[in-house]
Amino acid sequence: MIKREYRWIQSAVEAAPIEQITKEINIPEALAKALANRGIVTYSQAREFFRPRLEDLLDPFLMDGMEAAVRRVSKAVESNEQILIFGDYDVDGTNAASMLTLFLREIGLETSYHIPNRILEGYGISKLGIDKAHKLGVTLLISVDCGITALQQVEYAKTLGIDIIICDHHEPIEQIPNAVAVLDPLKPSCSYPFKYLCGCGVAFKLIQAICKQRGHEEQAFQYLDFVTLATAADIVPLIGENRIITKIGLTLLNENPRVGIRALIESSGTQLGKINTGQIVFVLAPRINAVGRMGDATRAVHLLTCTNPVEAISLARVLEEENRQRRKLDEETFALAQKLVETTHDIERTPVLVLHDSQWHPGVIGIVASRLVEKYYRPTIMLTTVDGVARGSARSIVGFDIYRALKKVEHKLIQFGGHKYAAGLAVELDRVDEFREAFTKVVNELLPEDIRTPEIRIDAEITLSDISPRFLKILKEFAPFGPGNMRPIFLSKNVLPVGDPRLVGEEHLRFRVRQDRQVFDTIGFGLGYRLEHIRANGKGIDIVYAVDEYEKTVPGQDSLTVETFPQLKIKDLKIQHEV
Repeated sequence: MIKREYRWIQSAVEAAPIEQITKEINIPEALAKALANRGIVTYSQAREFFRPRLEDLLDPFLMDGMEAAVRRVSKAVESNEQILIFGDYDVDGTNAASMLTLFLREIGLETSYHIPNRILEGYGISKLGIDKAHKLGVTLLISVDCGITALQQVEYAKTLGIDIIICDHHEPIEQIPNAVAVLDPLKPSCSYPFKYLCGCGVAFKLIQAICKQRGHEEQAFQYLDFVTLATAADIVPLIGENRIITKIGLTLLNENPRVGIRALIESSGTQLGKINTGQIVFVLAPRINAVGRMGDATRAVHLLTCTNPVEAISLARVLEEENRQRRKLDEETFALAQKLVETTHDIERTPVLVLHDSQWHPGVIGIVASRLVEKYYRPTIMLTTVDGVARGSARSIVGFDIYRALKKVEHKLIQFGGHKYAAGLAVELDRVDEFREAFTKVVNELLPEDIRTPEIRIDAEITLSDISPRFLKILKEFAPFGPGNMRPIFLSKNVLPVGDPRLVGEEHLRFRVRQDRQVFDTIGFGLGYRLEHIRANGKGIDIVYAVDEYEKTVPGQDSLTVETFPQLKIKDLKIQHEV
């Protein structure tokens, strides 16, 4: 078990706005503090947060390039042109491709799609995909979740008489591709107010703009289920437009899922009606991703666009099996990577992990990099060998911009691209050690000492008696949860463990706590190493936690019934003598 120290940081917010919002919307002070920590200090901001509406979505024509994109699609409709959607192989790309394919077909365009093979084509618009479009007679290619760096590919497509519209959300390089239209909120010339859309979100804004131009903007909103799956899975901030999209999209997923999505939900064992962002991230998204990691991601688009229930069940089973194989490979690779870290690195002194093994499967190294970050709390790069080149994924820790760090050593790379916390890269095989040395030096320079220890930001200090039924009801309204709006974290001091604490699995801690007359069940993931400390402790403990709930079967009047109970998810704890 990793014994990790955390910095407890209590958020400091001025008293006046907290008092104001407490009175204006009549909520407990602790929850008003949680809102203030999210920048919500007025009644109108609280209304938008708790009651997001479709009319709160931004005008899509505020996005640079949107008018040109809509004109080009309108021309394609008038001329009855052939369209090809080129999507990335992850959840974001496959959902965007599925959504745009269905929409364009709905407005009368003959539309096909191409999802690149991760191993054979790699990330981004490929020559193979453009050639496929040319053979199909395509005159307009729309890329989704990729394309912002496709300078040469756009020029090559032009020589074949193919126009390109790019819908992307990744960081642009200095030169923007000379496409018909480039939609990317991160473009320097783009003044679109919301910068955190996923790739599918950008594609949705194109659909919204087309529908608005045609006088039927509401037609676009039926596709928010796709955008919700992509938004949650791509770990973009769940604030602003993303919160509106996800809140409303979750209703679509729970109340009226598409045939393919329903099959996916049922095959995964997820309960319809109770799907939240957590279940998308940890249950549904891995199954969609698995077919791209293990082989052909086109199968995900087949399922997501499927309208035949029998066929959908068969396709969902394929995703289920591929995910099972992916998990097995994931565990094997994680074990090998851990061994490599512990035999070749002094983890206390190493600011970053750069690992390379020619045998690692390219489909799982991104997942394993994320798991290594979680275990060792170091920015991590996992590289494998593909066609004589070291290719891989980078993942970061909170507060460290790994894209910026890679930019500092781009002269050591063949290529790279991505976000603040996740990126892809390629290195010449004989320069891996050289890259590792240069990148380690850059990380040492850029990584502040204070963020090398993970922090827990505390929204408010409360007593257990504050967790009333009304408190829990309002707290539920903070959902959907995700980056930018994680579950509020609370601190309660001097609570007493009740009964006999025990281990769950190998490293999780389960016990009950009491304060005055209030008793709650708790679970501490990864805190199993504190078991003996709690057992031997005769004093109270301080706990930081999120409030969640769990279902339990209990005897009813005539039969067993399922009831919901609150549960404290312990993030960290301190024995009184440690404080």
